[in-house]
Amino acid sequence: MPGQTATERLETLLEAPAKTDDGYLDLLGDVSQAGPPTGVAQRLMRTTLLPQVYERYWRPALGRALKGPFGPSMADEVRLATKLLDLEPGHTVLDVACGTGRFTRAFGAAVGPDGLAIGLDGARTMLAKAVAEGGPDTVAYLRADAVHPPLKESTVDGVCCFAALHMFAEPETALDSFARVLKPGGRIVLLTSARRGWQPARVAESVGGILSGQRMFDRGEIAASLRARGFTAITERYAGVTQIVAGRLS
Repeated sequence: MPGQTATERLETLLEAPAKTDDGYLDLLGDVSQAGPPTGVAQRLMRTTLLPQVYERYWRPALGRALKGPFGPSMADEVRLATKLLDLEPGHTVLDVACGTGRFTRAFGAAVGPDGLAIGLDGARTMLAKAVAEGGPDTVAYLRADAVHPPLKESTVDGVCCFAALHMFAEPETALDSFARVLKPGGRIVLLTSARRGWQPARVAESVGGILSGQRMFDRGEIAASLRARGFTAITERYAGVTQIVAGRLS
């Protein structure tokens, strides 16, 4: 509504009241994380040091290692996600596992002064850094369960979840939740793991996933999961052991 801040607009979309904490809304309180831990990769996200280097060094370097020399850069990912979500002025978009807010800020600029970009993460340290980075007035941050985003049904025009689905204990439940909060015709874009079909590589990638606590999805698996939930116009892009999958909810 006119005159409301982004945080106040976010509050109207939530299923339950949230406490304001250091520039973001918090629905987890004293809980260190939502859901069971899945491994070392997830635990790193809650440390104090990683958020300070995440956006500039950690995420680009890790992404390059996983995507290979010809995969998109992080800046390319931001542009591609914005394009695949088909964001327009006035849209509301949810950035799940937003980290320090690189994508959220870009989405906030894309939806214009009448839109809303929601950055959701479970780590206090990540959200503190995201808030400190500033950004458009259309951005609001929320500490909540990424597998069960606490938004009312059919409230957002787009959902982005980059580099996180493979760290969730219940990825299929997360996909159900993403479909629930999307409006009919809303779009989703995901970047996650993609295990290759060649058996030696497949075994090595599976072992690496187990050691780091990350699920290794098969190529085509995420697209099939989206189709089962009523998504159409699905596209898939593969680079190294990653996949970017997008679709539109019927």
